[in-house]
Amino acid sequence: MKTTISAILCTLLLMMTTMTTAEQRISNKNLVLLPIKNDPTVSFRIWFKVGSQNDPAGKEGLANITAQMLTDASTQKNSYEQILNKLYPLAAGYSAPVNVEMTVITGRTHKDNLNDYYPLFMDAILQPAFKQDDLDRIKSQVLNFLENTLRYASDEELGKAILYNDIFEATPYGHITAGTIEAVKSITLDDIREFYKKYYTKDNLVIGLGGGYDMTLIDNLKIDLAKLPGGVPRAIQKPKANPIDGFDVTIVEKDAPATAISMGFPINVQRGTKDWYALAIATSWLGEHRNSSSHLYQVIREVRGLNYGDYAYIENFPNGGRYQLPPQNVCRRHQIFEIWLRPVPNETRHFALRAALREFKKLVENGLTEDQFNLTKKFLRNYILHFAPTTMERLGYAIDDKFYNIRGSHLEMYRKMMNEIKLEDVNAAIKKHWQFKNMKIAVITKDAQSFKDALVNDAPSSITYKTPKPESVLEEDKEINVFPLKVSTDNVKIVQVGDLFVR
Repeated sequence: MKTTISAILCTLLLMMTTMTTAEQRISNKNLVLLPIKNDPTVSFRIWFKVGSQNDPAGKEGLANITAQMLTDASTQKNSYEQILNKLYPLAAGYSAPVNVEMTVITGRTHKDNLNDYYPLFMDAILQPAFKQDDLDRIKSQVLNFLENTLRYASDEELGKAILYNDIFEATPYGHITAGTIEAVKSITLDDIREFYKKYYTKDNLVIGLGGGYDMTLIDNLKIDLAKLPGGVPRAIQKPKANPIDGFDVTIVEKDAPATAISMGFPINVQRGTKDWYALAIATSWLGEHRNSSSHLYQVIREVRGLNYGDYAYIENFPNGGRYQLPPQNVCRRHQIFEIWLRPVPNETRHFALRAALREFKKLVENGLTEDQFNLTKKFLRNYILHFAPTTMERLGYAIDDKFYNIRGSHLEMYRKMMNEIKLEDVNAAIKKHWQFKNMKIAVITKDAQSFKDALVNDAPSSITYKTPKPESVLEEDKEINVFPLKVSTDNVKIVQVGDLFVR
């Protein structure tokens, strides 16, 4: 009898232990799996639903620095130098890119090295040391980026940063992920510990896993990440950009050898909807990123030789000068339509701005022709095949599908829609979501006052060439030269480059 009772008690105890372990695991609904049996590597993307939109007022940049304190700093078991020494022979690493709404801790290793890599990867998330010397080093790097690199070494990214900040001013989107100089200087270890405790919870994450892994790894991830504290942070409401009245221009005064221009306006259209794919066709025709066949590229660079390229976007595309294809895990609930003119000679800045806006106005008013539509749709149907050649990139898109609540695959839907969308769908989407009259414009240039004067007076912007141009181009130049912009003097502000991102 005693033996029977003991057996029953042991069975009950085992059942309770099993239930407790199961309860501690991350739910399957928070898994994104991309198994590829023959892939010799394993890719991780651990998405925490936090970004720069969650930065407290006066602590702009805290989300970014907290993430770096996980993946670019010491853990409780290893110093930063020891971690680097252990990762080096594995030819592996991990990082934590931070964007407005997403922080995704990414890592990749050969599956033969998984047993050595996995503990380091988990320790970074679960056991950060939060040491002062790591914080000092990371803050120094961020301040150098804000004070020097962004201001003085990257006019193109500077223009994009000004554009986004202006469009989303006074909203949670209204500052760049790196933060502001005064805020970064004020961030302390206590700020980081509190932010980590609040947002790095087991209820605020999605596990992404791809490649040649086995089921044991899934179980380990679910159990280990469940060691994080519980809690769902308060949701940040979708930002509402302020209305734009006319052309609203910010000119950054800088001794720049060429002029960088970015312009755009907010749009409420999301990936996964028919209108998004319709606008993708129109955007590609107007200015497919890094593609020489697009229309703006032909008008401004190919025919007139004014710059390196001219592109358009309906989704956030950070670091455009570095990447050929769209990045993953930069999702936003509120996007903008953007035109990016890579730097043009200062003496042609007014002409280039007019040329781009003139072409966009014609597209908004007239839409695409049948030939333009068919050519672009055919191009995109094949171009999409290049968007995610690696397991890590495909996993990134799968994470994005979860963000946008897309059933199935965005990339598969993209190709499918290229067979289904009609010309009238594209032109209807243009009419619905795009307009020409109200736009934010960011300009990085020297002699800002003279450019402001030219803008508000609608002064002619004549252009000369070092080599002969066809008569048709010269005739079109006459129209561009006087294309009316009608910029109000009250809608142009001049900012000194040294005053940017201070507070």
